[in-house]
Amino acid sequence: MGAEGVNDSGRERERDRQAPPPPGTEEARVSEEENGDDVEPSFFADPKRLVQTLLAVVVIVVAIYFLLPTVVGVEDGIATLGRGEPFWIVVAILLSVAMFGSYVALFRGVVGESVVDLSLRESYQITLAGLAATRLFSAGGAGGIVLTYWALRKAGMPRKVSAARMVAFLVLLYAVYMLALVIFGVLLRVGVLPGPAPFGLTLIPAIVAGVVIVIFLLIALIPGDLERRISGASQERRSGRVARRLATVPATLAIGTRTAIEFARDHSRGGLALLGAIGFWAANIGILWASFKAFGADIPLGVVVQGFFVGMLANLIPFAPGGVGAVDAGMIGTFVLFDVPGITGGTIFAAVLTYRLIAFWLPIPPGIVAFFQLRRTVARWERERPGPGVGSDIAESLPGSITSESKV
Repeated sequence: MGAEGVNDSGRERERDRQAPPPPGTEEARVSEEENGDDVEPSFFADPKRLVQTLLAVVVIVVAIYFLLPTVVGVEDGIATLGRGEPFWIVVAILLSVAMFGSYVALFRGVVGESVVDLSLRESYQITLAGLAATRLFSAGGAGGIVLTYWALRKAGMPRKVSAARMVAFLVLLYAVYMLALVIFGVLLRVGVLPGPAPFGLTLIPAIVAGVVIVIFLLIALIPGDLERRISGASQERRSGRVARRLATVPATLAIGTRTAIEFARDHSRGGLALLGAIGFWAANIGILWASFKAFGADIPLGVVVQGFFVGMLANLIPFAPGGVGAVDAGMIGTFVLFDVPGITGGTIFAAVLTYRLIAFWLPIPPGIVAFFQLRRTVARWERERPGPGVGSDIAESLPGSITSESKV
């Protein structure tokens, strides 16, 4: 056979190698597992889904802002909204900037330039778009998790490292949340901090948060190579594949939790992330405190902190997009139950809704803009990336190389 025939044969083999595997085969299943997480989330690009979400948000907002005051007897709440002191509103807005800056610091501290080379602008796009997705899609921040994970994969971070770093991000963020519930709940109940201290709003949340902390400390003991151990112990192909899939979840949780613990212990490595996590919640509480001050409400700091974190638990309600409505009602109800002397229901209503307007709604429009900017950034990464695609776990080097420090 001539040289031309050899070249033709080589090109045919190359086409066969690059062609997608037949559907239903083992190769197709493996390919789908490897590349499925690289599909772009359609949060803001899917018009139907966006319209459905916005309609649901409008219905919930109308119910909370206009029906709830009548139901709970705070009809003066809407009227009170227009009487906020401008100085404290400006303070709250400035604290919202600090809130987002802390969120970016947490993200960069966990991801780190040594793991994947992201510029400050790229970090801004990922975090702000993720924050907007967190606000509008799914409960407990699930929308933001999906979008951030996708962006990290497109940036060149390997799948397991991306998943582990996302777990570390969330563990650090919510470890501060749980510790605050324990500390402020106990200190309020025993009288170290001034203010009302109902058992159900102090010790009960503190106990629940303590149990969650213990659970994650136990999760950290799970070996990171659990998937390999189960795979080696299993002899049957199908059962071994199922076992490996099941093992990836606790193994990833364990690796991410241990990474978060290492960040907390080693301030030279995780100081930025730790400051970001603390700063994010502190800025949120500061916005709520300034909102109360805007309407002349003087609530003890311990009550503001505990009421904030207890009310935010309503964010876990699954049917409310991003906790819309649920958190508003939960936080208003929490402060009403604290029954701080001299603080009326109308004042609580106005302060909480002002907080939500500044901390929740204000970042959404720039977040949607950041999402479309991020899409252009990802397209640029795709054009610039040499070698195999991100889904192949080979030469995953966009926009910078993954170093040995990326091994969690």
